[in-house]
Amino acid sequence: MNVRIRKYSWQLAPADIRNIRQTVFVKEQQVPPELEWDDTDEIADHYLVVLPDNTPVGVGRMFSTLEETAHIGRMAILPAHRGKGIGERLLRHLVSEAADQFSELRLSAQEHAIPFYQRSGFHVCSDLYDDAGIPHVDMRCLAPKLANKAYDTRQPPILTPMLLGKDRDAWLFDSERTMTELMDSVAGQARQRIWLYDRLLDHDLYDRLRFRELISTLARRHRLSEVRLLIHDDKPLVKHRHQIVELMRRLPSRIELRLINEDYPVEDRPFLLADREGLVYRHDFYKPEGFANFADSGRVKLFAESFQRMWDAGKNSLELRELPL
Repeated sequence: MNVRIRKYSWQLAPADIRNIRQTVFVKEQQVPPELEWDDTDEIADHYLVVLPDNTPVGVGRMFSTLEETAHIGRMAILPAHRGKGIGERLLRHLVSEAADQFSELRLSAQEHAIPFYQRSGFHVCSDLYDDAGIPHVDMRCLAPKLANKAYDTRQPPILTPMLLGKDRDAWLFDSERTMTELMDSVAGQARQRIWLYDRLLDHDLYDRLRFRELISTLARRHRLSEVRLLIHDDKPLVKHRHQIVELMRRLPSRIELRLINEDYPVEDRPFLLADREGLVYRHDFYKPEGFANFADSGRVKLFAESFQRMWDAGKNSLELRELPL
């Protein structure tokens, strides 16, 4: 459907924005007014969707409290105009607006709307919780620029872009930014294990705050969580005082590191595995070139078998053992 989307500050927003939220959230969904109207409205950008004849039909808002993260919320379409693709058009407009400025988008989704957001590159990142009496989950997109580009260039369009276990397309990369976005998107959806093989734990690639947070979240998820780091050279870990080392010390049973044993056959290219579906593969230890798969159990199984052989033959790090506390 042909619609226009207009952007406003709260101070200049027309009454239509408040009226649509009042109709959908307060009246239809019985959200208490004191929860619907909050201080965030003052700092957010507000979006109004109108038909060609200027009839207002939908709203949303977006704001940022962190340099790299934007939050999408209060998306609502009037009942008479649902099921026409207007909500998806609004969401993709918000992703497009944020793609060049932010590396992460977050939102709180009502449980029934999870598939709607998954179609635009978001994945669930929390357990189910109650908000104003309605079941919700937190969702995020760790590669908004890639998700935005996929809308226009993928034919036919991907139904669930970058969703672990669902998206069977191969995502190619030839730059460090695209590589890290795909790596975070794969690792961030792991529910049980991340296995990483590389020459070393490059500081700029693996000691980034977001990647450390993803590793930490998985390691703390449950007692069967497993992060395995398999590398050739551990000296940079000591030299740069990697924060991942501190994570290993706090969670020694969940995050383990071993060194390659050169007396046994080893892979000559790095890779990351997430659960039994996700893979990030580089063609070279020294270049950000390769591909990511989000649903390739066959290939992941082969790499997992290779990883397990190298892991079983691996050695503990003397450098880390001798590092002073």
